[in-house]
Amino acid sequence: MTRPPTHPPPAGGAAALLVLADGRFPAGGHAHSGGAEAAVRDGRLTDGPGPDGPAGFCRGRLHTSGLVAAALAASAAMGADPAGLDAAADARTPSSALRAVARRLGRQLLRAGRAAWPDPILEAVAADHPGGLHQPVVLGLVARAAGLTPLDAARAAAHEAVSAPAGAVVRLMGSDPLVATAVLARLAPETDAVAERATEAARVALASGDPGDLPAACGPLSEIGAEFHALQPARLFAS
Repeated sequence: MTRPPTHPPPAGGAAALLVLADGRFPAGGHAHSGGAEAAVRDGRLTDGPGPDGPAGFCRGRLHTSGLVAAALAASAAMGADPAGLDAAADARTPSSALRAVARRLGRQLLRAGRAAWPDPILEAVAADHPGGLHQPVVLGLVARAAGLTPLDAARAAAHEAVSAPAGAVVRLMGSDPLVATAVLARLAPETDAVAERATEAARVALASGDPGDLPAACGPLSEIGAEFHALQPARLFAS
C-alpha cells in the first residue's frame, strides 16, 4: 500500500476510546458471539461457575485470540504495514470461516471509522484493500486516526475478545446479564495485563521489522467449532 504523507493524529483520549470500544459502535460486532454459540452447541460452554462456564470461556479467549488481536491492533496503531499485519493475522487464524468473518468485520469497522474519524490512511486502506483487512488490524488503524495510543488499541481489542462471548451467553442461555457484567469486571485486571503484554510484543515486532514476532496463541477447538458453525442452517449469531 502506498501510504499518504503522515500527519499528527488528532488528540484522542478516554472519551474516544469509550466510543470505539462501545458495543453500540456500528461495526457489526453485535452479530457475533466470539465462538460462544458453537461452544454452547458442543457442550463446551455451560451456564455455571466452573472452568467451562462463561468466566472460564472468556478467560481462555482473552489469553489466546484476545492476545493475538490486541498485538495486531497495537502494531497497526504504531504504524506497521497493514498488509504485513493482515498476512500475519491470516497465519494465526487456521479457520477459513474465521478469516472471512474477520475481514467482513474489518470492512464494517473501517466504514464506521472513516465516518467517525476521517483520515487519509483510512481512505488509502479502503482503496487498496477492497476485500478488507482483519478486524484487529483495522481497529488499530482506526484507533490511530482517533488519536489513541497503541495501548488504547490493544485494550479495545482485548476487551472485545471477552465482551462478545459474555454478551452472547445472555441470549444463548438466558443467563443473568448481571452475571455476564460481573465476569467482565472481574477479568478487567487480566484484560489490562494482556493489553500491556500485547503492546510490548508489538514494539518488539516493529523494532525487528518482522510481524512473525507477534504472539501466535490459538484455541484449536474454537477454530474447529467455527468451521462447523458456518455450516449450521439455523444460527443466532454469524460466528
